[in-house]
Amino acid sequence: MTTKRSVVMLIDDDEVCLAMGREILESKYTLYPVPSGKQAFQILTKVIPDLILLDIGMSEMDGYAVLKKLKEGSATKNIPVIFLTSRVHPGDELDGLSLGAIDFVTKPFSPLLLIQRIENHLLICSQRKDLEESAKKQAAKTKNLQSAIASTLSWAIGARDKAAGSRAQRSRMYMEKMLGAMLKQGAGKGEAKSWDKEAFASAAQMHDIGNIFISEALLSKPGKLSAAEFAEVKKHPAHGLAIIDHMRRQLADSHPFLDYAAVFAETHHERWDGSGYPKGLKGADIPLAGRLMALVDAYGALVSARPHRPPMPPGDAAQEIIRGAGAAFDPALAEIFKAVSGEFAKIAEQQNP
Repeated sequence: MTTKRSVVMLIDDDEVCLAMGREILESKYTLYPVPSGKQAFQILTKVIPDLILLDIGMSEMDGYAVLKKLKEGSATKNIPVIFLTSRVHPGDELDGLSLGAIDFVTKPFSPLLLIQRIENHLLICSQRKDLEESAKKQAAKTKNLQSAIASTLSWAIGARDKAAGSRAQRSRMYMEKMLGAMLKQGAGKGEAKSWDKEAFASAAQMHDIGNIFISEALLSKPGKLSAAEFAEVKKHPAHGLAIIDHMRRQLADSHPFLDYAAVFAETHHERWDGSGYPKGLKGADIPLAGRLMALVDAYGALVSARPHRPPMPPGDAAQEIIRGAGAAFDPALAEIFKAVSGEFAKIAEQQNP
């Protein structure tokens, strides 16, 4: 099997050094010998090398300037750079390393030393890429797992109540729209920006998981609930939190997906004015994630058929949300909702064509 040759670019305006580089390196690497930084950047639009050997003391554009420009480019910033220098000033290495060079080789260079330095750094870079690829694969597995958990629990809810299962799945889509609008408008400041957006939206499907412990007869009752019945239904946030906490205790590490789901489950019935449940939290005492979920859940419930009423038209549901600003909902979030209410309507119409 043919081993893929590493690509090395040698940038030096000294023809003797370029010739020496060809002699030492061409048999081992795919080599691009380049006599200036300007020409190097022309080639870099088409070829991204595995490593660059860069002379410091070039006349037209010195090595420091070339390295700075490399670090400014999205395609070139991660290319490892070894400086070649005939200078021996103590500050040269510090300057180069501070700009992002990974090593220095003094000219005239020993062929064996030069190749050994290149090989060492190519190996380090290869190992780093392998680790990054492994991390990406693990992240993908984690996202697949959290998606499977959310969809399975939605399915479990839907096994008892198909409409509830469908609402849970659409809550993810509503949440994606709200979160996108929030970030676009700069709302939520650092908190929302730090969220794992995919895990956050996916976890929204789990906000009503506590209903698994509520009698199906109560959930499907067509008439008004008695005070005792409503008190029983109001336990579902605590049940939901208990289910998610049970999951978290089985894991050695914290998982944002379950952390978001816990907040959603516990606080999606809290109200901005403090009249919600289970804790009667008020205003900013309600976590931002919970305030978002409260709005998303309310809209999803309004546009869905319930045992005691038909679905509300999306336009009417949007007006209900907007009228609830300052009472049921965070006024800032209700304002953001206005920008995406049309997109919410499209999602709602998919369930009620």
